[in-house]
Amino acid sequence: MNSAWIHPDWPAPLAVRSISTTRLHGFSEPPYSSLNLGRRTGDDPDAVAHNHRYLVEAAGLPGDVVWLQQVHGTRVVAAHDAEPAPEADAVWTDRRSLPCGILTADCLPVLFCDRQGTRVAAAHAGWRGLAGGVLEATLDALAVPGKDVIAWLGPAIGPRCFEVGDEVRAAFLDMDRGATEAFRQGRPGHWYADLYQLATRRLQAHGVDHIHGGGFCTHTDRERFFSFRRDGETGRMGTVIWLE
Repeated sequence: MNSAWIHPDWPAPLAVRSISTTRLHGFSEPPYSSLNLGRRTGDDPDAVAHNHRYLVEAAGLPGDVVWLQQVHGTRVVAAHDAEPAPEADAVWTDRRSLPCGILTADCLPVLFCDRQGTRVAAAHAGWRGLAGGVLEATLDALAVPGKDVIAWLGPAIGPRCFEVGDEVRAAFLDMDRGATEAFRQGRPGHWYADLYQLATRRLQAHGVDHIHGGGFCTHTDRERFFSFRRDGETGRMGTVIWLE
């Protein structure tokens, strides 16, 4: 098993394949060392291109990944109809051999599939996307009942490190008063937010009960993960899903 990435531990159908990369075993130099997949990070473009080729070849992907220009919004695109690098924060497909991917370095990557193994999706969920409804928009695009969806929560900043202001907490509580349990009081006017718990609440409210993953912290695990909050200038990990 290649230690350059994480194989999601979830009961996805055999036709569904997925990986989440770490920062290990790539070709970028510090501060992007080493498997940086972010083309807009300031890294050497040749090194990033080499990293992308390595990912496709070493992970056995069926082709190039459909990546997005992520803007912390809620737009969802179909990979099979999308223009190159569309501006969106989630991507889905029902076509085989078409990898869908998103990039993160603290935000939460969420993978989706249906229980029949016919549709997959990947969403980029920072706090703005979560509050705005990117997960709900992705589920709507999949057009599968929530009870038939399986979700996996990938590496994100953990609840002991993700400090936010009153306005972030208010954005979630305005829509879900029960979300208060996902926030822990920090210094005055600041809170520690649990992205995993917030995402789980949003998914469950949309009928999704089969939720797996979580428990990572990109901020504290310096060896395996890039973290924008920790380092500022840094690379990006990729989370990819496809149908065989």
